[in-house]
Amino acid sequence: MSSVAVLTQESFAEHRSGLVPQQIKVATLSSEEESDPPTYKDAFPPLPEKAACLENAQEPAGAWSNKIRPIKASIITQVFHVPLEERKYKDMNQFGEGEQAKICLEIMQRTGAHLELSLAKDQGLSIMVSGKLDAVMKARKDIVARLQTQASATVAIPKEHHRFVIGKNGEKLQDLELKTATKIQIPRPDDASNQIRITGTKEGIEKARHEVLLISAEQDKRAVERLEVEKAFHPFIAGPYNRLVGEIMQETGTRINIPPPSVNRTEIVFTGEKEQLAQAVARIRKIYEEKKKKTTTIAVEVKKSQHKYVIGPKGNSLQEILERTGVSVEIPPSDSISETVILRGEPEKLGQALTEVYAKANSFTVSSVSAPSWLHRFIIGKKGQNLARITQQMPKVHIEFTEGEDKITLEGPTEDVSVAQEQIEAMVKDLINRMDYVEINIDHKFHRHLIGKSGANINRIKDQYKVSVRIPPDSEKSSLVRIEGDPQGVQQAKRELLELASRMENERTKDLIIEQRFHRTIIGQKGERIREIRDKFPEVIINFPDPAQKSDIVQLRGPKNEVEKCTKYMQKMVADLVENSYSISVPIFKQFHKNIIGKGGANIKKIREESNTKIDLPAENSNSETIVITGKRANCEAARSRILSIQKDLANIAEVEVCIPARLHNSLIGTKGRLIRSVMEECGGVHIHFPVEGSGSDTVIIRGPSSDVEKAKRQLLHLAEEKQTRSFTVDIRAKPEYHKFLIGKGGGKIRKVRDSTGARIIFPTAEDKDQDLITIIGKEDAVREAQKELEALIQNLDNVVEDCMLVDPRHHRHFVIRRGQVLREIAEEYGGVMVSFPRSGSQSDRVTLKGAKDCVEAAKKRIQEIIEDLEAQVTMECTIPQKFHRSVMGPKGSRIQQITRDYNVQIKFPDREENPVHSVEPPVQENGDDAGEARETREADPGSPRRCDIIIISGRKEKCEAAKEALEALVPVTIEVEVPFDLHRYIIGQKGSGIRRMMDEFEVNIHVPAPELQSDNIAITGLTAHLDRAKAGLLERVRELQAEQEDRALRSFKLSVTVDPKYHPKIIGRKGAVITQIRLEHDVNIQFPDKDDGSQPQDQITITGYEKNTEAARDAILKIVGELEQMVSEDVPLDHRVHARIIGARGKAIRKIMDEFKVDIRFPQSGALDPNCVTVTGLPENVEEAIDHILNLEEEYLADVVDSEALQVYMKPPVHEESKAPSKGFVVRDAPWTASSEKAPDMSSSEEFPSFGAQVAPKTLPWGPKR
Repeated sequence: MSSVAVLTQESFAEHRSGLVPQQIKVATLSSEEESDPPTYKDAFPPLPEKAACLENAQEPAGAWSNKIRPIKASIITQVFHVPLEERKYKDMNQFGEGEQAKICLEIMQRTGAHLELSLAKDQGLSIMVSGKLDAVMKARKDIVARLQTQASATVAIPKEHHRFVIGKNGEKLQDLELKTATKIQIPRPDDASNQIRITGTKEGIEKARHEVLLISAEQDKRAVERLEVEKAFHPFIAGPYNRLVGEIMQETGTRINIPPPSVNRTEIVFTGEKEQLAQAVARIRKIYEEKKKKTTTIAVEVKKSQHKYVIGPKGNSLQEILERTGVSVEIPPSDSISETVILRGEPEKLGQALTEVYAKANSFTVSSVSAPSWLHRFIIGKKGQNLARITQQMPKVHIEFTEGEDKITLEGPTEDVSVAQEQIEAMVKDLINRMDYVEINIDHKFHRHLIGKSGANINRIKDQYKVSVRIPPDSEKSSLVRIEGDPQGVQQAKRELLELASRMENERTKDLIIEQRFHRTIIGQKGERIREIRDKFPEVIINFPDPAQKSDIVQLRGPKNEVEKCTKYMQKMVADLVENSYSISVPIFKQFHKNIIGKGGANIKKIREESNTKIDLPAENSNSETIVITGKRANCEAARSRILSIQKDLANIAEVEVCIPARLHNSLIGTKGRLIRSVMEECGGVHIHFPVEGSGSDTVIIRGPSSDVEKAKRQLLHLAEEKQTRSFTVDIRAKPEYHKFLIGKGGGKIRKVRDSTGARIIFPTAEDKDQDLITIIGKEDAVREAQKELEALIQNLDNVVEDCMLVDPRHHRHFVIRRGQVLREIAEEYGGVMVSFPRSGSQSDRVTLKGAKDCVEAAKKRIQEIIEDLEAQVTMECTIPQKFHRSVMGPKGSRIQQITRDYNVQIKFPDREENPVHSVEPPVQENGDDAGEARETREADPGSPRRCDIIIISGRKEKCEAAKEALEALVPVTIEVEVPFDLHRYIIGQKGSGIRRMMDEFEVNIHVPAPELQSDNIAITGLTAHLDRAKAGLLERVRELQAEQEDRALRSFKLSVTVDPKYHPKIIGRKGAVITQIRLEHDVNIQFPDKDDGSQPQDQITITGYEKNTEAARDAILKIVGELEQMVSEDVPLDHRVHARIIGARGKAIRKIMDEFKVDIRFPQSGALDPNCVTVTGLPENVEEAIDHILNLEEEYLADVVDSEALQVYMKPPVHEESKAPSKGFVVRDAPWTASSEKAPDMSSSEEFPSFGAQVAPKTLPWGPKR
């Protein structure tokens, strides 16, 4: 890359003057006389000759010689060699592959250096590393550590030398490791060892060992010595400003540490090499001895307050006296009460030093000015401005203000202090004359109201009356408010503050009780709602309690009337919240929850919107059946009715009302609802709804299947009768594992006890904490009898017995498969009985049972039943085409699982047949059958079912037959529904959403024929029970679509209006505001002609919608056109220089004028023929008024423009153009390019292309050129 610079003669002369002035001749050209231009050699002196460089290097050869500096390259290259015997990775199938290459890549990425590897003939490894010095050193260390075999060695040096090897912050050690590419391990300070371990290559270990020994040897030469010198003579040894000791340190290379004056130590410490250290000690001892002999002391009394002036800033005055007189001045410590100052030095110098000490002591003075403390901040000024003027004139004067004191202290040079004192006194006098203050008492509880939000009130008073108001902080609990400033402003501010205070005293504070649960709702998100209330009642302060206080009290404070209004407003708001927070729970059978939600939540969303309630459903995986509705009571009741009606439509749900006295309701519900829950569970999960407590209603509603509802009704009436006569309760305890056995299969045992005694027995539910507690309720004698029977059963269960039975080994597997699931079920059902089968492989048929006697007998009976089932088990085939198998299984196999549970059978589906088309290949021989026979059989019975269609059912014969019937009932049936072809796409919906919603809602598959078939029949496939609902739903959808088609036809009525195109922008309005309003108001679509389409008539506006609406929109447009036709346009000449002022920032000013006069004003665009022409459009009288207003503005603004232009002319006078000869630039004579020879320069000639210094032969590298 090259660059060219064009220099004028002046700049070139200036440039050359910076080189070697004595060798440069400058030629000056002027307009009057012109001398010859310089020659090329004068302007560009040649580089030094090669011979001159070699023979006389010290003399400058040419003008450039003293300007050339060697440039150090930032990129360096180093080559490392790793011999074959030291290589870590010797076996390489192909060079550049394997672990070695990966390591090199890692090193390059980590360090930023570039690595190139090559193999020598002796299989040694050459590594060239290029990059910045730091990167190369790091890469070298990594290469040695990872590509070269490592050795280790130890070197012993004295323990005290270890810290010198480590260096400050470990820098020396890191540098040593990088330089030698080794790892150096130094023992910890608490380790007594003096051995330093070095790990690396042999060469690196030798280098590191040498460096460590070198550091140790250097430390061996150094020594430390301490010299006791009296503290009084330390200043003489250090010398003025520590110069003397600095000189000794520099000359001897010894470090000398003299303790500072504040440290009470006398020894001076020397560190350095032994010989030089001895010299330094000798010199200091000599100074000490001399001063000890020659010096004497005198003591003088100097006021304690003047000591700091004798010392001076940072002790400079003491050093100054020592330098001038050679006398040391000793000042007592600041914490001492002594005023004696001791001077030590040669007798003849003591007088001069004493004079200087007194001069220093008396050079400063302390004075004070009387000024009331309240004026201090006015004297200081805003940000210290007033004080800064004094301190800038007299920087040595220190001015101190003490809070609470009516004085100002000045300290500094006597003359300066007196001048500053005069200035401050004058300032104080002036302030006292024109400033005043007053103190008023206002109860501190009103202070924050005086200040206002973010200081709004107090800042307004300060700015308005130009005063300062000082209100004490809340922590002081002070009532005193101080006002300072202009006397008149002070009185006005006092009057306003007292008025505010008296108004606040007349204010009222009211506590409003609002439940804390409503506080957050009233405040609103990010305080939006409370901000609205505060804006509505700005004079009322509303304080909510801290949420942690759990308080319901909201405090209102302000004028009585405003507080009352705000109270009523908030009470109404709370009443609405209370009304909207009414909550009822509706129990709905779990299987109907999805129907209440609807597809994508459509049903529940509709109910929520129409009833304006919040409806919460339990989680899908929850056992709860309760739906909670929250909102206004009437709305909640309406929502509940709608939800119950959905359930009633979906199932055969009966609803019965039972009259039970309200006083018995709580006892019937029981503790935590246990009693009523037991009734609901016993009666098939019916829902029993009691009226709200306190309503006085006796009606209890029972909802559920008809048979279960009747059963629950009987039990409730029986319980109510018992409660009315006499009720008795007893609690007994039994292990939870016994409960199932006590209840019995299908509740048989517990029903037997209940029927025999007439008592009700309640077992704990899964939610109850006490799982052992069984409650018996009823008449006392019935309860006692039931208790006796249950305790007898529990006692039998507690008596553990062991029994055995015989089970054929071929049935053992049924009991132990699936990790003993059958045995676990038996244990759970029969009070935790333990059943042990013999180990697999043994031929024993003995099975052991251990547990309560009754449980063991029942378990034996159950095992016997299972064995009978296994022996009576048959296998039955059920043929259902494979295409229906997925539908029969149901989602996740739910239907099959239900049949398996209901009929206690096993059902096995065949494997899917991938290619149902009959294969031409010969069948594979199976189970030893002859393939030929199989083929003959198949050919003989072509109507036999395919293997993939046969479902195998295993179990008891009667159960298998019932299961088969249930399976066949699950086979889907297809019916066709006639739907007009043109409605098919609407039924399918966008991306199939409509058809999917219907299929999910009715649990069927709906097939719409392909468009090319033009068929009107839609096929519905599903269970017979679902088809009728699906068909009705589809036909209902068809009726909706037909109604929409008819409505669409009515909405597509078109009407055209002829309007002159010049009015179109006005009809559209700014950003379409006018036309959008017409569209929304009349519910129509309005289309304007396309300007770019010449084929369209440009004056036709098309309106589309209902006929009545289009006519109304047409009338609205024609009304606007009528108004526009009455308007006139007038051009008014307006000086273009004032256009910007009239338009205003972002058109704000011109919009205001247009709105005020109801006109449209258009300014000319840039580049217009007449830049002064402005068009005003509107009604004639409005246009005239607007023009008058604009012309008045022009006259006003034009005066400002003329004044501004005149000022610019004055500030920037016109530049007088003088004819100047064009600059010729820089000209030289005898330049190489002016030579007449047209011969091209010789590129190889050292004369035409001289080199810098001596030539260097290019170095050839074995691995090729550097890339």
